[in-house]
Parts: sequence; C-alpha cells; structure tokens
Amino acid sequence: MHYLSVENLTKTFSIDPVFENISFNISLGDKIAMIAKNGSGKTTLLRIIAGLEKADSGKVWVHKDVRVSFLDQDPKFDETKSAIDNVFAHKHPVIEAVKQYELLLEEENPDGDQLAEAMGRMDELNAWHFESTVQQILSRLKINHLDQRVVSMSGGQRKRLALAKVLIDLTFFEQHTLLIMDEPTNHLDFEMIDWLEHFLSNDNVTLLLVTHDRYFLDNVCNEVLEMDNGQIYVHRGNYEYFLMRRAEREVSEAASVDKARNSYRKELEWMRKQPKARTTKSKSRIDAFADVEAKAHSGRIEEKLELNMKMTRLGGKILELKKLYKNFGDKVILKGFDYTFKKGERIGIIGKNGAGKTTFLNIVQGLENADSGKINTGETVVFGYFSQQGLAFKEDQRVIEFVKNIAEHFPLADGTKLSAGKFLERFQFTPEQQFTYISKLSGGEKKRLQLLSILFTNPNFLILDEPTNDLDLITLTVLEEFLQEYQGCVMIVSHDRYFMDKLVDHLFIFDGDGVVRDFPGNYTQFRLNSDWKEESDDRGTDLTAKDTATKVAEQPAATSTATATAKRKFSYKEKTEFEKLEKEVPALEKQKEELNEKIAAGTLPYDELQKAIDLLGKVTLELEEKELRWLELSEIGG
Repeated sequence: MHYLSVENLTKTFSIDPVFENISFNISLGDKIAMIAKNGSGKTTLLRIIAGLEKADSGKVWVHKDVRVSFLDQDPKFDETKSAIDNVFAHKHPVIEAVKQYELLLEEENPDGDQLAEAMGRMDELNAWHFESTVQQILSRLKINHLDQRVVSMSGGQRKRLALAKVLIDLTFFEQHTLLIMDEPTNHLDFEMIDWLEHFLSNDNVTLLLVTHDRYFLDNVCNEVLEMDNGQIYVHRGNYEYFLMRRAEREVSEAASVDKARNSYRKELEWMRKQPKARTTKSKSRIDAFADVEAKAHSGRIEEKLELNMKMTRLGGKILELKKLYKNFGDKVILKGFDYTFKKGERIGIIGKNGAGKTTFLNIVQGLENADSGKINTGETVVFGYFSQQGLAFKEDQRVIEFVKNIAEHFPLADGTKLSAGKFLERFQFTPEQQFTYISKLSGGEKKRLQLLSILFTNPNFLILDEPTNDLDLITLTVLEEFLQEYQGCVMIVSHDRYFMDKLVDHLFIFDGDGVVRDFPGNYTQFRLNSDWKEESDDRGTDLTAKDTATKVAEQPAATSTATATAKRKFSYKEKTEFEKLEKEVPALEKQKEELNEKIAAGTLPYDELQKAIDLLGKVTLELEEKELRWLELSEIGG
C-alpha cells in the first residue's frame, strides 16, 4: 500500500533554498532513516510532511486511509495537565470503547443490548488488553508518576512522555499509521533503546525517522534517505551500505568534474582565441561551452570539519578521587568511590537515568561538592566540559561575536594560529553563517558551536555529557576520529552505543544506591558478557570502581572479560549452529571480497555494476548478522 508521496518540494529560508524540488515515496512497511548535515532541513522536512509547516512549492500527498503521527524534538503539551491526561488528551477509539464499556458496568442494571454492543466493539478494537499494554509502554519508558504535571517535568521526561503517546496511538488506532520520529533515542537509556528497537521492528510499523544512533538505524531501518546539497538520494540497505554508495557517488562526481574542468580549460582557450568581431564560430560549440562551464564549476569544495588543537601538556599527577560519598536525601549517588586516573584514559559512563552520572561529572570538576572524601587535581589539568545544558548565549548575539568573546585566535598543534573566523570555517560555519544570530541556528549547529567553544580553551581532560544528541552523522564521524587521536583523558556519558564502542577502553557502570562497577571493555563487550555481570552482582552491592580496577590489574584487559568465570557448555542446537557459522562466515567474506574486486575494477556494464552493488549490500548485511551471532556463541562456548 502506497502511504505517502513527496513531489518537487522546495523550502527557502532567507535567500538560499534549504532543499529544492525533492521527491520520494513511502509505502507500507518501509522503515526509512533520513541522513543529512545539520542545517540541511531534516526537521523542517519532517514537520512539512506532518502538516506543521508549509513548503514554498511542491506537494505532499498522503493516502486517505493513512494517519500521520509525529514525534517532535521539542514536543508540546498542555502544561497545566498531568502526564496521563496529556497522553489521552485527544479522542481515541479504543479509549472511547473502554470508557463506554466501563460506564455500562457501573450501572446497576445495564441494558443487555448496549452491553453486548460495547463488548463487540471491544472485541473489534482488540481493546481488552489496552490497559496492560499502556502500562507496559509507560513502565518501559520509566514514566512512573502519571499524576505529575507536565510543567514540572524535565526535558528528558517530556520527550519520553511524547514517545509513549505516539507508541500507544500506533498500537491501538485502527487506521494505517505513518510514524515520523525526530531523534527518538534522545533521553533514553540503553535498556529503553533496546526495547524501542524491538517495538519498531514489527513488520506492520511504517517509519520515517531522523537519528544519530547508528546501531539503532541499522537494527530498525531498511532504507536510508540522504539529503545532500539540496537533493535526495535513496539507499536501500543499512548504514554501511549507505556509506559505501555515498563514497562511490563522491568519487564519480569528482572524476566527472575533473574531466569537465579539463574540457573547460581547452574550450576557454579556444573561445579566447576567436576574434571578437567574428560571427562564424561554431554555434553548437559555443552552446556546449556553456554546459561544460556549468559542470566545471559544479564541484563542491567542501570544508571538512578539522579538529587539530594544541593541547596543554598533562603532568604526572592527573586526578585522584578518594573515598567519595554523595547523597541527595535517601538517594545514594556515591558510596566510598576511589579511582586514580592515568594519562590517555578513555572511560565510558553508563547507567540508568537518575543514577547520578551527571552529578559525578560535576563533582569531578569541582562544580558540585561531595558530602565527604577528597579530590586531588593535577596542576596542569584543564577540563573541557560538554554539558547537556547546551550553550548560554544572548538572543541578539551573532556566532562570530560569541567565539571572539572567548578568544581572537586559536593555537594549533603545529604552532600556527587561526583567527576566530577561520576556526569557525573549520567547523563548517561559512562566512555568511558566522554573522547569523545564534538563536537562528538549528539544534545540531548549536551543538557544533558548543563543541568549538570547548576546544577553544585547549583542554587536556575532556568530559562529554551526551555529546552526540542532535549532531549530524558527518560531524559525529569527525569527532570520533579526533577523539581517537586525542592524547588527553576522556570521560563520556552517552547512550550512543556506536560512539561508545569506538572510543572507550573501560566503563564505569552506575547501578544506583552508590554502586559503581568498572568493566574492562566497551559497551557491546559488557552487554555480551553476562557471566562477568553475574559475577560482579554476586559480590554484593558495596563493590566500587577500586575493587574492579584491582581485578583488572590482575589480568590482561583483553582476556579478563572472557575468563572471569567458567563458561557454560553449548547446547546441541547451539553447537550445530556454531559449526555451521564457522563455514558460512568465511564463505560470505570471500563473496564480499570478490564483489568488491569486481566493482573496483570498473569493467562491469552499468546494469551488472548496479546488480553487483545491490548484492554487496545484501551480503554485507548478512555477514554482519552472522558475525554477531558467531561472537555471541563464541562467548558462550569459548
């Protein structure tokens, strides 16, 4: 069933179009992720499709039987009402059926025909499980205080409440629903994200979303819609397949532009040699020159985001935390926490929302006091703190003014200096954008400016609290590359599993009630290593980071996760599956390698090349799934 068509849609802010003449379709069961740089109009496009904004030209067609449900980044509520009243603020056929049935039951002598009709309506709408399903969704998203007024809720609570509302609607509305989601994983912990992935993977869910979470994208979506330079490119496959196809397109475009530039130089020389008064020039050649000229100047000279900072040198002493205690009333955040930081450490911090992760970061920097204990900070340590609160700026402040208030020049690692304007250009702020009011920037652009302002201070100890929220995937990739080469210490709180897996060496796990455990590995290794988690839990609730750090020191980090406890043996079914995977994985790897060689050779006709590229996407996806399953089984039987 065809759900939606976008035809020749154009939207302009100021003078330049955000996007122009874009078209695409969505059908039943499609799960599409939209990818683009910050400021490319992703959120604007979603809001136009949802009917909340208008395009300058073009058309959005929605099937008459399809209802559009939109999860906004900044959801709006009736602030005076409670959480539960906001969830059910609109007319909902299932709610109406449940209410009617319950009202009849409250009567002393209900009319038999009306009761039978009400029960039939309940059957028709499958409403008997409504209450339990609603409770499950609310509990999974940690929405526990249903009578709390929305005005007193935090940003994270509001986002989860909005998510609960659209999921409940999706579950019970009779109509076909197109679910549009703008950054749905923001403010969700790992457990919630896992559950949401499973919920949205249902075949009946039709989805268009914007997300920075690459694991979520891979696990949920079957198509990537790329917005680039005002155009739309459709990639039917996962995130890796999208990256491959985009790289191929960029190489092809670069080669085409280079060829056009060579022709342009020759044609320009010919044009200049012709006498001005001569009117017998080849008209076709003159016309062709205009086409070649346009093509030669079409190549985008794109400033890549570069992070090449001069870091203040770290001394021998960095940071020592000794017997830290912190409580908020009955809520225990830290209970005798000990840790000594070493040069170049990369620590990820995970735990349920409200476990005290941000409080811990504030205590480390001296922004908040512990109840007791001691913090010894090295004299050379310069903290750089990327907080969830975002930028503090004046409404009428321009981007360039904001940066110049920090410093006029920025020192680079090679000893040279950059002016504030040039530094902004390296962060993808064009000279025109530098004079834009900060209040007019997109959420992702503000995040990029926030990151810039932190690096401008040359920190050698970076503390990043949810840095990936609202950043586009291009900026995220470059940030990851920078952090991989960064010589200072890094502590990261993030629910972006891909980001954490690439960057951290070990984890502080905040379990609540003051319990902090230290796991020697990244998030995926921790998640797969159930044996280690069970052993740690068995040691009691007083286990601190010092206890587990000592344990890590007793054995190499690479093997500690695999040998912490005795492995259980394979079941017969698992043994058979593992043996089968041992043969299938190498075969798929060989097939992938052969396909890559064929594509790279450049000798295939276009039709065969297209087939080879499509097959490579499928093989790559299958290989990833089988490798992950092989890894899970090897952890069990290793």
